[in-house]
Amino acid sequence: MRQLTPLELAYKKYRAAFLATVIFSFFANLLMFVGPLFMLQVYDRVLASRNELTLLMLVVIAIFLLVTYGLLEFTRSRLLVRAGLQFDEVLANPVFHRVVKQKTADPSSSAQVTLSDIDKVREFLTGQGILAFFDAPWVPLFLALCFAFHPWLGGVATGGAVVIFGLALANEFSTREALQDAGTAAQGANHFVTTTMQNAEVIRALGMEKALTKRWLDRHDTMLDSQAIASGRAGIIMSSSKFVRMSLQVAILATGAYLAIHQEISPGIMIAASIVMGRALAPVEQAVGQWKQFVGARQSNQRLKILFAQVAAEEERTEMPDPKGKLDVEKLFSIIPGTKIPMLKGVSFSLEAGEVLCIIGPSGSGKTTLVRHLVGASLPSSGAVRLDGTEMHHWEAEQVGARLGYLPQDVKLFGGTVGENISRFQEEPEDSDIVEAAKLAGAHELVQEFPNSYGTNVGDGGSSLSGGQRQRIGLARAVYKKPCLVILDEPNSNLDNHGEQALAECIKTLKSQGTTVILVTHKKNLLTISDKTLMLVNGVVEKFGPTAELFAQPKPVVAETAAQKMSVVQLSPSPKKGA
Repeated sequence: MRQLTPLELAYKKYRAAFLATVIFSFFANLLMFVGPLFMLQVYDRVLASRNELTLLMLVVIAIFLLVTYGLLEFTRSRLLVRAGLQFDEVLANPVFHRVVKQKTADPSSSAQVTLSDIDKVREFLTGQGILAFFDAPWVPLFLALCFAFHPWLGGVATGGAVVIFGLALANEFSTREALQDAGTAAQGANHFVTTTMQNAEVIRALGMEKALTKRWLDRHDTMLDSQAIASGRAGIIMSSSKFVRMSLQVAILATGAYLAIHQEISPGIMIAASIVMGRALAPVEQAVGQWKQFVGARQSNQRLKILFAQVAAEEERTEMPDPKGKLDVEKLFSIIPGTKIPMLKGVSFSLEAGEVLCIIGPSGSGKTTLVRHLVGASLPSSGAVRLDGTEMHHWEAEQVGARLGYLPQDVKLFGGTVGENISRFQEEPEDSDIVEAAKLAGAHELVQEFPNSYGTNVGDGGSSLSGGQRQRIGLARAVYKKPCLVILDEPNSNLDNHGEQALAECIKTLKSQGTTVILVTHKKNLLTISDKTLMLVNGVVEKFGPTAELFAQPKPVVAETAAQKMSVVQLSPSPKKGA
């Protein structure tokens, strides 16, 4: 039996509220007859009999029914709001997990846009748009009442409903493609802005603002053009709908007046029919007005379906004994996502727990790609990365994450305090663990100089700190609670001499504690503290072995002395004469 996706589970949980709302909508729509029936009784009974008691009783009954109607409307609205919260509760965590997973596998994707799709679907399911769809099935009931008044009145109302429904279909078919294009262009423009503004200082410093503004405007204008086309077509249809709506009011009153003149109906029926027709057409008109929101929710629903189809949830993993740090990489191949270009070609090496490895090589040789595989951020095309004999992707993510330390090349901190970032935002962490990690990274004195010490807010992405400060706090985060494997990608790229000394001492301490350390570096000073070195060139292992052997100086060749040369000549047999 196929397991339901979280999106299907969310809709299943919403279904109970949906059915309850349908039932409430039925009774609410029945009570919509109160107005026209009251009007009919006033015209045909009260005015004719001039009986004040009848009028009073009609008013009391009408008010009671309208209060009931108001309570029903309030109840179904609350039902939808609660159902929307449950819908979000079921979806939020699985969607966030899959967005992180997809973004990790393909950093260039705009997977984070899907997070806003939950809001769009929920807003439609809990707003006026869905209520219009709930009320639409009861339209025939109001049309039937118009026919009960007189067939001509029913014909006018039915004809109007058909015309307005036709306009709704025209709105759908004429704007669908344009709205899709606008949505795609808007996503592209927003993604471009998000990624570009991460380097705002580069834009200003290098005079790139005009060029990048032009690129953004090209995407933005594409979105505006598509929206303008869709809005223009929708505007024509909305104007036509209003014209038809007002013309129908004139038509039904004129028809009712004609019938009243010929005494086929009473004046009260004429007014009541006008009110009933207005109620019959209201859901159709609301559907036309809410169509854009409906289309947006439908597109969001489709993107959510694609996300759940393409990105699987983490499987339930058997909890393993905590890893010790032994690492084996076996014939690892890696291909750039969306291409067939290999970045790693059969990389293999092994490390025992507590060893320090330096990965070196020219730019573009695949060092950072290898690191992404070592921390489990990328799936191999073939081959395997094993931690303590178990493939990295077979570990339970939370378990292996707690025993892994990672400092990426571009250090990004998260909005929060220094202490929260070092503790990896764990709930109620021990202060002693945070301080110990900072001391191990040589960042304790640095943090003490901040305005609020470990309570200092670093800003989004660590924007309030310098590159060196971010790197040292990132190192403290990597060594938090003594992981068994620490991977550092260019850990000294932003460090001064003091910071580099602190880094070297940190690595030595980790090694003495039995922690496996992997360094990606271009600087030779860290080679001296490594046990092994791996050189990558064009994604291939060029050299791998003990650092001391790979960089050992060759023994100098001693030049032969003149005496040694003479002795060699004398020992050689003399050539015979005539030879």
